[in-house]
Parts: sequence; structure tokens; C-alpha cells
Amino acid sequence: MTDPKDVIAGGRASLGIELGSTRIKACLIGEDPSVVLAVGSQDWENKLVDGLWTYSLEAVWTGIQAAYADLGADVERRFGTRLERLGAIGVSAMMHGYLAFDDADRLLVPFRTWRNTNTGPAAAELTELFGVNIPLRWSVAHLHQAALGGEPHVAQVRSITTLAGYVHRELTGRNVLGVGDASGMFPIDSRTSNYDAQLLSRYDTLAAKTAPGLKLSEILPDVLVAGQPAGELTTAGAALLDPTGGLQPGALLCPPEGDAGTGMVATCSVAPRTGNVSAGTSIFAMVVLERPLERVHHELDLVTTPSGNPVAMVHCNNGASELAEWVGLFSRFAAASGAVSASGASLEPDQVFDALFREALDGAPDAGGLLAYNHLAGEPIAEISEGRPLFLRTPDSEFTLANFMRAQLYGVFGTLALGMRVLAGEGVELDRMFAHGGMFRTAGVAQRFLSGALNAPVSVAATASEGGPWGMAVLASYASANAAGNELNLDAYLRKHVFASAEFETTEPDAADVAGFATYLDRYHRGLRVERAAIEALPANAPA
Repeated sequence: MTDPKDVIAGGRASLGIELGSTRIKACLIGEDPSVVLAVGSQDWENKLVDGLWTYSLEAVWTGIQAAYADLGADVERRFGTRLERLGAIGVSAMMHGYLAFDDADRLLVPFRTWRNTNTGPAAAELTELFGVNIPLRWSVAHLHQAALGGEPHVAQVRSITTLAGYVHRELTGRNVLGVGDASGMFPIDSRTSNYDAQLLSRYDTLAAKTAPGLKLSEILPDVLVAGQPAGELTTAGAALLDPTGGLQPGALLCPPEGDAGTGMVATCSVAPRTGNVSAGTSIFAMVVLERPLERVHHELDLVTTPSGNPVAMVHCNNGASELAEWVGLFSRFAAASGAVSASGASLEPDQVFDALFREALDGAPDAGGLLAYNHLAGEPIAEISEGRPLFLRTPDSEFTLANFMRAQLYGVFGTLALGMRVLAGEGVELDRMFAHGGMFRTAGVAQRFLSGALNAPVSVAATASEGGPWGMAVLASYASANAAGNELNLDAYLRKHVFASAEFETTEPDAADVAGFATYLDRYHRGLRVERAAIEALPANAPA
């Protein structure tokens, strides 16, 4: 195998960048796309501004530059060489949301992220008009809600895109999207791997009443499928990634994708009857369909793989963030009490996570009657309009640390399981379900509980914690291979060149866990009335 140092120095490595909800990550791979050469990251956080969740564009670029610099430092530490040329680059980010620009490419309103749930009237109207479920977070729902609200900026809109599409455009000058990310903007016709022309026409007719002159087909990015070339890194784009001037332009860019698409790639889940669960700030399941669904379900989004195959998506706005808050509380207790590891050093956060996750294994199968709601934001599937994280128990419940931690982990999967019940009701079957994300790093815990929640085998690969940015780097590598003459489709490429020797740990569902989680979920569903009462009783930002 070629020396990685020679691959990097020769400008043949592929870079994946993913802008997640709380961290921007960069991942570098070489000629063997299954091997990660270097990584970099930078933390960031969304802000609630004027009632809407957003990130500033300044934060986008300072974060990307910091993550890239961290990656470059990792390259120098490992290989003693500078990262000056790249063979291919891919950008992914949180899907959906709304970035609107005028004819001079000026941002008209602050970036509205997927997390906002103020688009209910627009989503309901579009769902009825299209006969397709339009989730609150989709770009067309944000645009139409702005039109319904008479927002003056709508008349100035000349282009809209996602976060990944925006970054890609700045790096290349091309206004394009991968089909998977585009499917979170507007419904895709899987026969053409492009926006549904009939539904575009319906929207333009509707928009004539609320936003005269608005033509959706003229403001959406062009759609590309995985493997197609999507431009080259310009001189200005190289300076955006690396303000020191060390990075040279010219790298091939693949179509920008959403984090759902990179999750499918990172778990080899792009073929029919495969699926994956991605757990981070949000949690979602992607199931590649063999046939269309029979009915419209508000719990299920119809999106696509990066190659354009239809996918049913169960997307939950709330994932592991509330769990992390509780672990942070216990970490602070450990520090305040002087707890140390076996080596005598203070406990690191990962050690606290590991200890608490393993404690959950001793909990009762139904978490002893305890309930945990992780709703920091609204949750459409559960019909929760705003975030009110709660921990509940009855006086006769078994209040132990083990049960508490199991309830918290079950709570991460609660809303997801409600959506997966709907998918099972459609008769959708899976051959395999993969999982990825940081919460699966502690072997045998979250994976086991997810298996019980879904009553299905769950597999985790060694690259699970790298997740999306690695998946994006693989998509960049695939585009580079296609440019060199590769004729394999994405699924075949992944199986032959990426996962041929991959090792997976597969957990079969435990009967006691399946029964216990079912009991927990029934209680969880009934307890949602308490969540709704909390929203009414304790308005956000209200004085005590």
C-alpha cells in the first residue's frame, strides 16, 4: 500500500468536512478510503435570536478554518508533512433549513436551521397541496412560511440553499446540491433524481397568490448525484479553508450532501432493505425503500440516498444533548468530590460517559418506572411544539442510578421508536440496521438498547465515532475514482473498496430488553401529556 505521507504530499488524499450541530469535523483519507489518516474539529453552538435558532456566517467560516487547521496540525504530527494539496473535497452539513440570498449573493435573513418549528402553517398547507409529507424543517416550508407571514425579504430572494450548499458555493462558485441534501429542500422525483416537476408547478401556482413573481425552479440549487463532478476548489475557496495560504486550489469537489446522506455512506446503507440510525444532537433513522409507501405519514419524511434511491426518514429534533447535560452534571460531581481514575488522574468526560453507560446495563428492562424526555426543542413526531426536557417518576418507581441512566438512554430513542412503529405498520422490512455516532463508542450499551427499541439486530463499525465527515470523505473519494474511470455504482463501490474488510459488531435484540422497552415506550407515550402541560404552564423566557 502506498505510503500515506506520499499520498498526502502528492495531493491525492480526500477531505471530508461536516458541519454538525455542535461540532465541525474534518476527516482525511488516502487511496484506501477505509483508513482515516487524520482528523480535526472545532466546537460551535447555535444561538436563539429573535425566537429562531441560527448560526452566523462568520461562525461558519471561523469554525471551518479552525477544524481545517486542527486537521493540518494532526497531519504534521502523524506524517511530518504539510497539507498543501488535496485530490478531492466534500462538504456536508445539517440538512434542511433556510439560507436565502439576493441577486448580489447577500444573505437576506439570518440562517434558519432545521431546529426551528415555526413553519407549521406552511408545512401543513404544502403537505395537503403536494400529497407528500413536508416536514417543518424543510427549506420549502421555511420559504413558504416567510411568504405567508408577508416577510419583505421574500420579494428579494434570488437563491436559496442549505448550509452544505452555501459552503460548497463559496469554495467552488457553483450553486449545486447532492440529491440527498436537495431532497430536504423540495420533494425529489426518484425517476429523474431531480426536483418533482409537477410539484414545482403546483407551488408556483400557489406562490402567485402570496409571493407574486416567485419561481421556485429558478432559485433552487441544481441537483447532482453521487460520483458526479461538482466543481473545483477556487483560489478564493482555498483561502477560505486555509487563510495561511498553504492550501493550493484545483481539488475536485463532489456534490455537497446532508448529514443523513453521509450517515448512510458511513454505514454502507445505500441499498434497498438497509438502514441506519445516526445519533447526535438530533437522532434519525434512514431506511432505503423497496417500494413507495402506501400513505402519507407526518412521522416519515421521503428523502433519497446520495444516489437518488427513495428513503423513509424518521427524524427527531432531539438526540443526545440532554443526555450529555446529565453526564456533565455527574462529571462536575466527580470533580467536586475529588474522584480519580485508577491512574490517579482526574476523570475525563469520556470516562464518566463510559462508567454511567455501563451502569445502565444493571438497570431494570423497563428502567424501573422512570421516564426521561430529551426535548430541548420542539418535536413534531411527538406533537411537542417547544422544548421542555423532563425527568419523571412515580413514588413507587425504582429510583437507582442504573435505572436513571437506562431511562436517559431509552429517552434518546423514545421519539425515534414512535416513528419506527409507523414504518413497521407499512410492512417495511430490513435486512440490516447500522448505527453510528459518538454515543455508540462505549461498546455494547447504546447499541444493545437500540436493538431492543427496534427489535432488530444493530451493527456498529469501527469507524462509527468518525461518522459523517468520514462518509463525506468517502463520497469525495468516489467522485475522484469516477473521474479516473470507475464504473461501479455507489453501493458496489462501498462494498468493494470501503467495507470489504470492515469489522462490524452486531447485537441481536435481547428478549427482556424488547419487552422492557415496549413497556417504557407505552409509558413514554402516555407521559407526553405532561410535556404538553409543561409547555403551557411554563412558557419559554417567562419570569419565574
